[in-house]
Amino acid sequence: MITLPIKNRNTSYVIQPSKVIALGLNYRDHIAESGSLDIKGLSADIPTEPILFTKTPNCLIGPDEPIVLPQFVHTYGFTEIRNDYEAELAFIVKDRCKHISATAAMDHILGFTCFNDVSQRNIQRLDTSGWFRAKSFDTFGPIGPSITLPEDLGDPQNLTIRCRLNGTVVQESNTRYMIFGVPQILSFISKQFTLLSGDVIVTGTPSGVGPLEHGDVVEVEIENIGVLRNPVIDESLR
Repeated sequence: MITLPIKNRNTSYVIQPSKVIALGLNYRDHIAESGSLDIKGLSADIPTEPILFTKTPNCLIGPDEPIVLPQFVHTYGFTEIRNDYEAELAFIVKDRCKHISATAAMDHILGFTCFNDVSQRNIQRLDTSGWFRAKSFDTFGPIGPSITLPEDLGDPQNLTIRCRLNGTVVQESNTRYMIFGVPQILSFISKQFTLLSGDVIVTGTPSGVGPLEHGDVVEVEIENIGVLRNPVIDESLR
């Protein structure tokens, strides 16, 4: 259970989603670099509708909690093990909803926060069933540091988003470059599944994704939200 403060309000919110639904390939510049990642399902084609995958709620951790790189991956004998950071804007569903139009979507959003969609690339390349396992390891979903209400955020499609690794900027973009904006995303997902209060939707990452190593500190910063900071620990080195 993760409790996050609501920015500019003297209250907090407990993050307990029934599901975490994320988007792949939602920034054109990330699509352009996707070939180098050699992952099933990634291509240079611009998607015609949002590409969805799930992360299980056990992946969620709060600010300053460690991202733990899983030890068991070493048993596969991979030549190089790679676990990547991915800075993303996330939003939290306010109420139970289904078949929501894009024009009504913002009425069903509780607030916005930062998210790090940590990804185990070797498993993502290996699994024929998709990205589920590689995205859902314990601690692979840092979220926070606070929740910004829609009325305090400004335009969700005009927010600077960046990631720093050990103080160096490695990702920097703006949410205006999303292929599918927040209202389109919520509307599309709500047509597939009933969304429940507290569900977390993660909107995709820009270019610049790269590997995490033991001892790193990774920060996701989004304008009008704050900085999500997490250290990295390799379980095999504990």
